[in-house]
Amino acid sequence: MLDPWLQFTVAVLVCVLAAAVVSTLIVVVMRLVSRWRSWPRALMTHARLPFRALLLILAIWIALVARFPEREWLPGVGRLLSIVAIIAAAWFIGALVSFATDQALGRYRIDVPDNRLARRIRTQTLILRRLAYAVLVVIAVGAVLLTFPAVRAVGASLLASAGIASVVAGLAAQSVLANMFAGIQLVFSDALRVDDVIVVEGEWGKVGEITLSYVVLDLWDDRRLVLPCTYFTTNPFQNWTRQGSELLGAVELDVDWRVSTTRMRAHLDAVLADTPLWDGRASVLQVTEAVGGLVRIRILVTARDAPTLFDLRCIVREAMVLWVQEQNPQALPVQRVMMTDADAEVTTRAPRGHVAPTDAGLFSGSDEAEERASLFTQSMPVVGRDDR
Repeated sequence: MLDPWLQFTVAVLVCVLAAAVVSTLIVVVMRLVSRWRSWPRALMTHARLPFRALLLILAIWIALVARFPEREWLPGVGRLLSIVAIIAAAWFIGALVSFATDQALGRYRIDVPDNRLARRIRTQTLILRRLAYAVLVVIAVGAVLLTFPAVRAVGASLLASAGIASVVAGLAAQSVLANMFAGIQLVFSDALRVDDVIVVEGEWGKVGEITLSYVVLDLWDDRRLVLPCTYFTTNPFQNWTRQGSELLGAVELDVDWRVSTTRMRAHLDAVLADTPLWDGRASVLQVTEAVGGLVRIRILVTARDAPTLFDLRCIVREAMVLWVQEQNPQALPVQRVMMTDADAEVTTRAPRGHVAPTDAGLFSGSDEAEERASLFTQSMPVVGRDDR
């Protein structure tokens, strides 16, 4: 009769050979399917190593149970193999999740002009992948702990007091859970997406990453602003790419009253016609203020996205300043000061025809004015002089 350990070695070799045959058959099938589809090759890249590790562990476990069914050390070795198998299974499932999410991300490109749907799908897919990884780790750790009888007993007692445990856990992890649910709310409400251009806390930047607890903004000057997810659910913020990336921007100039708005408008049309940054949707030049000795000129232009609009506004502002300097210098803003002779005689006598000021006002100085004032002060009506 053969030695038991030799029989165990033969059993292990047989089981490993069977696992190798199964793995080879699956690889052959995948390669045949990859002639018509591209996803089998990606699947093999992601899941080949964890799948083979899981098959090898199961083969050794089966051979051990088959050759030593009643040994006293079998439960301990079996528990060890169970733990390793759980880890390998979690690894394999995580690889499948990574493969599925990569396939979903590959179907939607974000390097195209109209990528609003692609950015929404990408943001939701990334947050779902992180959530799946977190749930998978929790389940794997729980399954490993449940392989120990003492932990199972503790788990039963905790389950009996689940109400108290849930309250304590909720109070202890209130901020963590709030951020987690806020992140999920942001993603699935479509309020914020990866690559969205937003203005928050006076900073302008692009959403670089959304996690279950925080949002990372890539600011225009290469800084990174990290904010908790709850900030975006409790505070207002500007999303410049919520429906589209096209934007309308303003350029304002203060010039003298002698400016020629007609010539200025013609020059604006020429400037916009020469730059590819303008998308052609709108261009307006209007006088919005004419007080304080100056005229306020507001120019409205449109561009396809926020960075292009910023450069376009700078180009228009510079072109208008140069035009005023060279073509319409009388429109340069000036301050007018009236100079008087310091030695001039000052007379206190009113000139002929001058009417002395009166004390009567809108809300004082007469019975009608004081009655009018009482309407705003809720005071008692003023009695006339004849009634006092």
